Amino acid sequence: MGLLGQPVRRTEDRPLLVGAGSYVADLIPEGALTATFVRSTVAHGRLISVDTEEAVRGPGVIAVLTAADLDLQPEPPTLPALNQSMRRTSLATDRVRYVGEPVAVVVAESAAEAADAAELVAVDVEPLAAVIGFDAARRGDVVLHPDTDGNCCFTMGDEPDPAFFAGCEVVVEQVFENPRLSAAPIEPRATVARWDDDGGGLRLTQWSCTQFPHRARDTLAAACGVETEDVRVITPEVGGGFGAKSGSYPEDVVVALISRRLGRPVCWVESRSESMLGLAHGRGLTMTATLGGDRSGNLVAYRLHMDQDAGAYPAIGAFLPVFGQAMATGPYTIQRIEFTASSWVTNTVPMGAYRGAGRPEATHGIERIVDVYAAEIGMDPAELRGRNLVSPDAFPYTTPSGQEYDSGDYQTALNRVIEALDLKALRADQDRRRDDETSPLLGIGFSAYVEITNPLQSSEFGSVAIRPDGTALVLTGSSAHGQGHHTTYAQVAADVLGIPFDRIEVRHGDTDEVARGGGTGGSRSLQVGGSAILKAGEAVVDEARRLAADLLEASHEDVLLDMETGGFTVVGSPSVRLDWHEVAAAAGERGLSLEAEADFKSDNATFPFGAHASVVEVDRETGGVTVLRHVSCDDAGVIVNPAVVDGQVHGGVAGGIAHALLEEFRYTDDGTPLTGNFADYGIPSAAEFPYFERIEQVTPTTLNPLGVKGIGEAGTIGATPAVQNAVVDALSHFGVRHVDIPVTAEQVWRALSGSQGMSSST
Repeated sequence: MGLLGQPVRRTEDRPLLVGAGSYVADLIPEGALTATFVRSTVAHGRLISVDTEEAVRGPGVIAVLTAADLDLQPEPPTLPALNQSMRRTSLATDRVRYVGEPVAVVVAESAAEAADAAELVAVDVEPLAAVIGFDAARRGDVVLHPDTDGNCCFTMGDEPDPAFFAGCEVVVEQVFENPRLSAAPIEPRATVARWDDDGGGLRLTQWSCTQFPHRARDTLAAACGVETEDVRVITPEVGGGFGAKSGSYPEDVVVALISRRLGRPVCWVESRSESMLGLAHGRGLTMTATLGGDRSGNLVAYRLHMDQDAGAYPAIGAFLPVFGQAMATGPYTIQRIEFTASSWVTNTVPMGAYRGAGRPEATHGIERIVDVYAAEIGMDPAELRGRNLVSPDAFPYTTPSGQEYDSGDYQTALNRVIEALDLKALRADQDRRRDDETSPLLGIGFSAYVEITNPLQSSEFGSVAIRPDGTALVLTGSSAHGQGHHTTYAQVAADVLGIPFDRIEVRHGDTDEVARGGGTGGSRSLQVGGSAILKAGEAVVDEARRLAADLLEASHEDVLLDMETGGFTVVGSPSVRLDWHEVAAAAGERGLSLEAEADFKSDNATFPFGAHASVVEVDRETGGVTVLRHVSCDDAGVIVNPAVVDGQVHGGVAGGIAHALLEEFRYTDDGTPLTGNFADYGIPSAAEFPYFERIEQVTPTTLNPLGVKGIGEAGTIGATPAVQNAVVDALSHFGVRHVDIPVTAEQVWRALSGSQGMSSST
């Protein structure tokens, strides 16, 4: 069939585009109760009391419940490396620790009645000083979790070596921010819980807005004290996840417990404001990067320290500096590395895994300091990068941090981006604009990156079954939320089975139907999920060949699958053939089924890579930044569907540019959110983006049979530092060395106003 590598139109998009998609909130069963959560309006304080008396009397109210009513117990962080004394209860008990933390839940016959009653719950909190920012967290005069001796929840690294940069002619250092972000998916969270008696006891069915259905099932089973087989999780359309929907939240657990307690289905649909103050945030760190080398541009030693904001309760976000250490040196042949990190709890929304999850932060660190180094020695930043990239003949390449990069051609990716830019002409235009005070400034910024995908080397499940009519059903444990699984997985199956693409159905997201699954995250889906489908398909073809050989009275070795016609033939007798539906029918008559399942696990992670360049214009008077061009070459190995890859890169680049220009979730010193809705939080529209120029490059990996690597987070990783570097480049002739992201007009204007040699008109 030859569908691999073809830009097949995505099959999953039409229902979404015409408003026919099915989300959790569309699946609420008749008669379901509605839950509304009462949330803290105080960032930090002792929870004195929760008075539910008036709320309980509200019209339509069935119950108003607290942690004590549900017998909720404090739970330690799920990652053992995090401070296990920093416990959390799904509804707050003794303290509240961030604005938006759930304190109680109202259950009523309708959403309006639940919301009205929630306003009647009186929450008495004795305010405590809030811990906002790393200085306050380090001081420790206010400790968020009294059973601990401070606010640090995770550390990495040893004391720095005073002689680490010995022998380096040049050493540069920069402290810079990577601000806190809201994942802001189009579709907020929702969950519906229903308990049914299946004859052997109560069984939970939960419709969940999650990237990991099987993980959600396991979490719910543990929280409800039942076996995993007593829980079914169904995940319909998710509406975007970006890592923030990778686990179960307190609301999911509480809704399940309420449903069992009341004996009725219960639903909860998150509002946008709740999403901004409850869904995990991302990034949120300060980095100190120090880079040493010689004046010829040979980089030798790199030291990076990360202070990571964990939010009020440590979770995966507090652990992400491990990827900062793993990927610290990026695509460069830097000989030595020192890495340290500290994660701190603060009175803010807990941190989670946001698109890239640790890898954008690592790339931001090295790519920003490489530009600082280039400015120090007077070398073009593109030339400095090219001088230090790992050469193609060095793979597999082991980094100073112990990562084994599987394959790469970093220099070619960078060269192709430079060629597409016409860098010489851009530099000439930049010089002309600098001499013309009426012209906006021009900046060119680069980033070269390598990322780790499927970093935990997780396995994935896939199965293929041939139906009696010759169509195929593909099941995968990798649950999609925009990645194009239905299309790409059908392409993989069609290429193995010889069955037309439109006769293959791909399903996922139901833990009763799909035996097991790792879920979707870490850009892992195609390399493990697609490979599992490939293996299962090959097993089905082999079984069908054996059955066809019996039917055709031929030897197994002489029966071939004709990929063009989708039929089984005998060597030397092409006119003798059986179609898939004939073989499947024969299998049914014999009480057999043509199906197989497979689990695929790679021996190592894969390491996609690429280069990005941004060209920006900066208004001299206002500081406003406009991205004129963004060019990227993102190499993720073999491309199964170019259109899907383009979409993934474009989405990632959009997120990366937004991070650089606009997005930042901010708090006051007392922990009050300043950006808790889309009126205040900088979500860009298409008008803020240029046309994205993407250059294809393919460097296969040998770590899976498809030769593919991950692509879902690449654009995010490469875009942000390229835009930031471009803005600094535009201002560099005024002596500006650094501007923190987001490079808003105010940030740039302040940098210009404080710079040397800026015209008096600005």
